[in-house]
Amino acid sequence: MLMSLGAPALTAIIFIAALLLILLGHPIAIALMGSAAVIGVLTVGERCFTMFQAGVYVQATNYTMLAVPLFVFMGNMIEVTGITNNMFEALYVWIGKMRGSLLVVVCIIGTILAACVGVIAASVTMLAMIGLPMMMERGYDKRLATGAICASGSLGILIPPSVLLVLYAPTAGLSVGKLFVGAVGPGLLLCVLYCAYNIIMCIIHPEYAPVASEKDFDIPLGKKVKMLVTAILPPVILIAAVLGSIMFGIAAPTEAAAVGALATIILSFIYKSFTFERLWDALRRTAKNYAMVQMIMWGAKGFTTLFLKIGCGNVITSLLTNMAGGRWAAFGLIMVIVFLLGMFIDWIGIIMIVVPLVTPLVPKLGFDPIWFAMMIIVNLQLSFITPPFAYAIFFCKDCCKPEYGIETKDIISGIIPYLFLIALCLALCCVFPGILTYLPSIANG
Repeated sequence: MLMSLGAPALTAIIFIAALLLILLGHPIAIALMGSAAVIGVLTVGERCFTMFQAGVYVQATNYTMLAVPLFVFMGNMIEVTGITNNMFEALYVWIGKMRGSLLVVVCIIGTILAACVGVIAASVTMLAMIGLPMMMERGYDKRLATGAICASGSLGILIPPSVLLVLYAPTAGLSVGKLFVGAVGPGLLLCVLYCAYNIIMCIIHPEYAPVASEKDFDIPLGKKVKMLVTAILPPVILIAAVLGSIMFGIAAPTEAAAVGALATIILSFIYKSFTFERLWDALRRTAKNYAMVQMIMWGAKGFTTLFLKIGCGNVITSLLTNMAGGRWAAFGLIMVIVFLLGMFIDWIGIIMIVVPLVTPLVPKLGFDPIWFAMMIIVNLQLSFITPPFAYAIFFCKDCCKPEYGIETKDIISGIIPYLFLIALCLALCCVFPGILTYLPSIANG
């Protein structure tokens, strides 16, 4: 029996086993559950499967989790409504005369889409499909263009109604509504940082973003106002209906997600883009995405259940609470671990593995639970644009036409500055914690 090795050795073995399986190319759900099953049999015997069954049942019957497929469906339906096209046109005619205007438009629309979609695949794909051709035709620098698309599209996993927030809250025993409100501050801060970076780069390097011609904006003021209102008002109503009901305690996330799902169908009728084929495609993709989410959650639940059962959690607790340098050293180590895991492991796995282990330490370290949770969530933004496991890069590359001449190395080069911008956001949230905690402190639910 492996139990004779002691908790520290078991902690190293179970982590190395899971990571090795992931690096060998096995799906993360199989890697986590497989390593847990083998080590579970060797440590606690066949009763480990009873533990796994109980954990999976609790996870599968969590009512809050019903919001996940509904928010995913929202994102899939938004793709067919035509909202993104209209927003690009409307914002471009208003700020297009500014150098680098399309980059700013991408950042703004990425933020708006984040509050409508909550799924990174949909956000990055829509920005790339619409924004990238416009920028390439006008001679924009391909690194700036792809970097802005990847970073702005990744905001969909931070700004509510983010699926990440829905999964994180029950895992950490926190209010979904509080996390939704808490994510608004860093989400908007990142948007401002992204816009500022692109404007500054275009001022320093004018050749990166040619100024648009006057004929593109020879549009009467009345028409420009109408374009802006008709493009922005529908998503604003959708955002208000979903997020407002949660933030003000009117509805639970699951009910609000159902309202949002219905609203996206109505929007598709308004934009005359609804077909039963598109509805079926959205439902099919939602089922596929949610099945993947559930499989990873079940595998991670079994992994963490065994991890805590054989005493590995106590090893982590002792390591972090007795670190030289105090609570900030422990916090820094946690953030580094989350960042490194994000380079190799899906964010769902990180949440399901790391959060149950570190959440009990938060009061011992003296941190505000909402602030601590939001810091990890903002940190996870890095995982979507940090190779080799970088969703945004892959989604963007898939949308690049051969004539653009964009290679993967160009996209990676373009996203590197955004890693530092996210790090700057984290530093600002440490210095000014109210960015993360003020709104949740005054919100209901």
